[in-house]
Amino acid sequence: MPASETVKALRQSGLTPPQTLTLAITGACNLECLHCWVDAGPSSSEAQVPVAALRRVIEEFAALGGEGIRFTGGEPLCHPDWLELMQLAKTAGLRSAFLQTNAMLLTDEDVTALRRLDFPELTIQISLDGATAPTHDRVRGEGAYQGVLDGIRRLANGGLAKNISIFFTEMRHNLQELPTLLELANRLGVGSVTSGSLVLCGRAAEDNPVAPPEIDQYMQLLNRFEADPRFRALYEKLGTVAPLEWFAKEAQRSKCCSFAENPYLTSTGKLYPCVLCHVDDFAVAGVFEKGLADAFAEGASLWSSLLQTSRQRAETIPQCQECPEAQTCNAGCMGRAWGSCGDLMAADDRCDLRRSIYQRKNLRSVA
Repeated sequence: MPASETVKALRQSGLTPPQTLTLAITGACNLECLHCWVDAGPSSSEAQVPVAALRRVIEEFAALGGEGIRFTGGEPLCHPDWLELMQLAKTAGLRSAFLQTNAMLLTDEDVTALRRLDFPELTIQISLDGATAPTHDRVRGEGAYQGVLDGIRRLANGGLAKNISIFFTEMRHNLQELPTLLELANRLGVGSVTSGSLVLCGRAAEDNPVAPPEIDQYMQLLNRFEADPRFRALYEKLGTVAPLEWFAKEAQRSKCCSFAENPYLTSTGKLYPCVLCHVDDFAVAGVFEKGLADAFAEGASLWSSLLQTSRQRAETIPQCQECPEAQTCNAGCMGRAWGSCGDLMAADDRCDLRRSIYQRKNLRSVA
C-alpha cells in the first residue's frame, strides 16, 4: 500500500501517524540483565535482522512521514551494520536518532564515526542503574559498571558528552543512589539523566532479587529533594524523574495513549502500536516480509479498538472512581498495566505512588 494511503487509513481510524519508531535490530546482547523486558542476552535465539530488511523498514518509515528512529535490541552494537543503519536514517531524511546502548562495546573508532555522522538530533541513551559498581553490577553483571563508564568517557573524549542521556531504572536496591548518580553525571559532562520505574515483566517477573521501590523510598527521595539545594539544582539541570515531576511541577491533564505514534518493531518482525504496550493480540506479525506501510494499514483497525479501551480506563477502573486526581493521570499507562499484571483494564502499577505524591503535594500547598 502507498505510504499516503496508509497515513490516511491511520487518521480515519482516529490514530496519530507514526512519529518515532523504536526498531530492535538484534535480539542479541553482551549482557543478560535481571530486569530485561525482552529477555535478550548472549544466548538469545533471535538472530541479527538482515540489513536489507532493516534498510527497507527505515526507508518506508521515512516515506510515512516519520521523524525519529530509536535503535535498540538486545544491544544494537551487537549488529555488525548498526553504524550503516544510522547513516541510512540520516540519508532518508529522519530528523532525530536515538541509540539505546549499554556503551560497553563502543570503540574509539565508533565514537569518531558517530561524531562524523553529524545527525541533526542525536541522543545516545546509556543504561546506568547505579552510582556505584555493586549497585549497577547487581543487575547487569560483574564489570558492567566499569564498562559503562569507559564507554561514556570515550564519548566525552570524542566530543559527544552532551549527546548522552543516562537512563536509570528505579529499583528497590538503587533508588537511594539517584542524587549521587546526578553528581556523577554532572562530573562526566553528560547531557541529561532520565529514569523510569521497574516494570515486573520479562526477566523481572521471574524469581530474582530485583523489585520496584517502595513508596517510603520515594518519600525519602522527596525529603532529600526539598531539603538539599544541591540535589534540586542538579535535578533541574539534568534530571527527569516522574515522581519528582509529579511533585515539583504544575500538574497537567494527561492525554490518552496515541497508538501508532510511537510504535515498536521487534527483531522478530512483530509491530506493536506503542513502545510500552506489548500485547500480542494487538500486534502485527511478519513485518519484514509484508512491509512497514502494509503492516500499519493492517494494524489500524486493531489499534483503533485498543485506543477505545484506553479511553474507557479512567471511567472503569475502580481505583480511578474514588481518586480525586483521576483526570490528571487519565488512568495512567495502559502498557505498564499490561506489563505488570497482563490486564488492560488494571490500574497503572504506579497508581498508589502517584496518589501518595499528590496527597503530599496538596498538603504542602494548603500549609
